[in-house]
Amino acid sequence: MMITGKRSMLPLRVIAQCFILIIIVGGLFGAFAPSAFAHATLDRATPQANEKMTASPPEVKLVFSEAIEQGVGALEVLDTKARKVTSETAALSGDRTTLSLKLPELAEGVYTVSYRIVSEDGHPVSGSYVFVVGNPPEWKDGSAFNDVYGGGETDSHALSSDNWLLYTARIIYYAALLIAAGLMLWGAAYRKANDSVAAVFRRLLLISLRALLLSLLVLIFLQSKDIMEGQPLSAWGQLFTGTASGRAWLELIALTLAGFAILSIKQGTGIRAAVQLLWALIIVAVESMLGHPAANDPKLLTIAGDWIHLLAASIWAGGLLALLVLWFEDRKEAGRFGAFFSRGALIALVSLVVTGIGMTLLFLPKLSYLWLTPWGVMLTIKAGLTLLVIATGAWLRLRMRKGGIPDGRLLRVDTALMLVIVGIAAIFTYVSPLPSNDPVHYHQMGEDVHYTLEISPNIPGGSNAATLQVWLPEQLGEPKSVVLRLRSEGREDAPIDVPIAKFDDQSYDTFEGFVRTSYQAKGAFLPYAAKWKAEIRILTKEDVEIVKEVSFVNY
Repeated sequence: MMITGKRSMLPLRVIAQCFILIIIVGGLFGAFAPSAFAHATLDRATPQANEKMTASPPEVKLVFSEAIEQGVGALEVLDTKARKVTSETAALSGDRTTLSLKLPELAEGVYTVSYRIVSEDGHPVSGSYVFVVGNPPEWKDGSAFNDVYGGGETDSHALSSDNWLLYTARIIYYAALLIAAGLMLWGAAYRKANDSVAAVFRRLLLISLRALLLSLLVLIFLQSKDIMEGQPLSAWGQLFTGTASGRAWLELIALTLAGFAILSIKQGTGIRAAVQLLWALIIVAVESMLGHPAANDPKLLTIAGDWIHLLAASIWAGGLLALLVLWFEDRKEAGRFGAFFSRGALIALVSLVVTGIGMTLLFLPKLSYLWLTPWGVMLTIKAGLTLLVIATGAWLRLRMRKGGIPDGRLLRVDTALMLVIVGIAAIFTYVSPLPSNDPVHYHQMGEDVHYTLEISPNIPGGSNAATLQVWLPEQLGEPKSVVLRLRSEGREDAPIDVPIAKFDDQSYDTFEGFVRTSYQAKGAFLPYAAKWKAEIRILTKEDVEIVKEVSFVNY
């Protein structure tokens, strides 16, 4: 018996009812989904964005519109060197809407709150904002070292042929000062000096003092001429009596003349030794207060470090030159003085290395800045030559222990290296160790939009002024909204929104067929030195978004 069947088919009416039910459920789901699965946004922040506080806040507290995932993301507070101010971990509230981070006592400065969280629906949310504590100190860049010698010193101070006289005079001045101070120190310390040694010291001192006086007068003339260009003669007196540089120049002239007077004091007496020691200490101290340390913070520490550095350099330079001349004139006395000199030279070289490293760290916010200026390049060359000097000195000391008399070839090599190092030091101490920050000025024209972005003075951690001009075609009119967003290298996912506001722009920049709208902001919206990308987001009245980018850097 065969049983045949017929496949049952759903009526079309039932299928239509199912489709209608799906549409209704989908509509209800869509209507309620935003409230249940919206991305979390930052509702409130303490401290607030761009807030200027008189005292350090105890914590940073961020309140979000929706619950966020626990244990995912981060909340950091950075100082003006983009360093985290605390290693504490942020705490999340019981309802998972508030993120808090306890803070240590913050010094006066500009701080960046940077957050990266994940909302309950799995969407990552990030951002940054800035707040200020107290009155932050001025940011230090290349401009901080301008004119510390009274003559237009900048990081871009090129070693051009136009300045050959200035550089020649400075090299002679620097070498003469170090050699004269070193000879005074060795003359005070070396009590076994006979008539031939005393004659060498006297002759070298006389030559170095003459060179010092002549080069100092040339330097003062050249730098004064730079400063007083266009000024009446009556103002020159104020330069030498009313400025720190002018007074230091007069002190150096007086000390140099006093050096000649010291030569008339009888050799080998306690008075002569004490006066020589005092003269060397004072003239090196005056030079220390003239250069880069005078423009650096902490000033006392850098001046003290530079003073020790120059004293060590003078001990090495003056003693080495005296040893070389003695080697040519009296080998036996060269051997005696060489044994005495080698101990002091070793201490001097170690002091040079230690103070050199310490002062480099004081001058540079980042070691990477070494490669951004002529100062850094010359310092690197100087450091390499110093290593050669240490190796040559060690070899020379070993040869002296065996033979008792310094090796003439090694002495000449050591002296040549010393003169090259002193020459490099004379130039790079006149060049700023930091690059200068240039204001941002960028203008771009296009078919859909023209725009100009200006940020001045473009100093990290300081107050900057931003001006943004946007030109849209007349048929589009003014933009619906404009956002200026800054992203730093390494933190692109945590941008900073600049609080720009529309203003009445009275400038005359116009383009036919376009309407200009201008925005401006002022504040510490560049909290730390970095490579920055300014993102300009323009929303037209037709809800078309135009995005433009401008890259710049500050140090």
